[in-house]
Amino acid sequence: MKKILIVDDERITLRMTQHILAPFYETICVTSGAEAVEKYGDERPDLILANLHISGMSGFELLSEIQEQYAERIPAIFMTANAEEEAEAKGFDQRAVDFIRKPFRADVLIKRVDNILRNAEQIDGVKAVVVTDPMTGLLNKPSSKQEIGALCKNSRGVLMIIDLDNFKLVNDLYGHSMGDKVLIRFAEIIRAAIRANDVAGRMGGDEFIAFCQNITDEATIAEKTAYINEELLKSAKEFMGEDMKITLGASVGAVFTPEDGAEFEDLYQKAEKALHKVKLSGKYEHCLFSETEQSTEDSEEMPTDIRQDMLLLSERNRERGAFCLTPDEFKVVYRFLCRVEDNYKVGNHFIVFTISHEESETEPVPEKIGKMFFEVIRDSLRGSDVVSQNGNSQVRVILLEAETINSVTVIRRVVENWKMKDPSGAYIITYEMEMVKS
Repeated sequence: MKKILIVDDERITLRMTQHILAPFYETICVTSGAEAVEKYGDERPDLILANLHISGMSGFELLSEIQEQYAERIPAIFMTANAEEEAEAKGFDQRAVDFIRKPFRADVLIKRVDNILRNAEQIDGVKAVVVTDPMTGLLNKPSSKQEIGALCKNSRGVLMIIDLDNFKLVNDLYGHSMGDKVLIRFAEIIRAAIRANDVAGRMGGDEFIAFCQNITDEATIAEKTAYINEELLKSAKEFMGEDMKITLGASVGAVFTPEDGAEFEDLYQKAEKALHKVKLSGKYEHCLFSETEQSTEDSEEMPTDIRQDMLLLSERNRERGAFCLTPDEFKVVYRFLCRVEDNYKVGNHFIVFTISHEESETEPVPEKIGKMFFEVIRDSLRGSDVVSQNGNSQVRVILLEAETINSVTVIRRVVENWKMKDPSGAYIITYEMEMVKS
């Protein structure tokens, strides 16, 4: 009897799906991506049936993780909530991946499972060695190392590590569905930036790699970097709106063969060092590895010029409104300000704004409403205030050196601005406020 690994963090759907399939297949049920990766190693199922967007990991990320660890193509069916998610997923292997839209009928699910297993058996066995990343269609990490490694030994050219800057904010603010969409488009842009006989792959997460043969000048690398950044910005605004505030971009670390070596691992480390230099200098550019510059950097970790150090640390592309942080970054700032408060009693206020549907507090807040809610709060605050979104329905705020009367004024401004955005009053704002303290 064939095994099916069912992955869904919605327990009702998980049990219902198991009930449908159990008479025909052996079923293994898990509720998280991390648990699924571990179970795959223990059970070696014949198919994965997963919610496309499970908590903390998309279905594509789950497949990539399994493929990277086990170097096997595992057939998969993703359960989706709408047609847009299915239409956006263009990078997968059509023969080994399918979609089923929720809610689904039992007979339809069984037929889809049977079809995908039958198709998979035609691809050199169900668990054929996999060479491509399921989301983007580029080479996966093992295949990238193998194919590009061979080119490094035998061809003149340039190896580039291409890193997607500030991508985490897309997942944090817009959700994993949007994150997948951006990654797929980013891979398409990289394909367009290189030639048909060049090789590109995904090393994992938001890091990509490419080898372009017979490119020996820095100007060409600069042109490719500029093209990738321009096209990425266009796509980001297309997907998330012209008022999108995330400074998405790409940084490139590059190394030439055979001048800088011929072994993949050595070249990869050198390209990473060049990439690190781009990150320090402000991102969205390219950098060539230099043995001379690297030896200087290794001997002096910190810049000797304090103004240069301050420039590297300073904020780029400062946006209007409050300083926007991810939840993890917000936690660090909050803990620091607790220490400041203990020593100096400066009077910082911590506010949690919550939005809910007027008729039902338990009804989930749509992603679009959550985004608008966050933007209203951000734009209602000063540049010295700190803000972070905590899910679609909650925003955390720190008001620096704010007297109680000033905090009340800010709260009133937020509420009034929200009423202008939502004149129907379908969603209401509540809040809690405390002093920042340990």
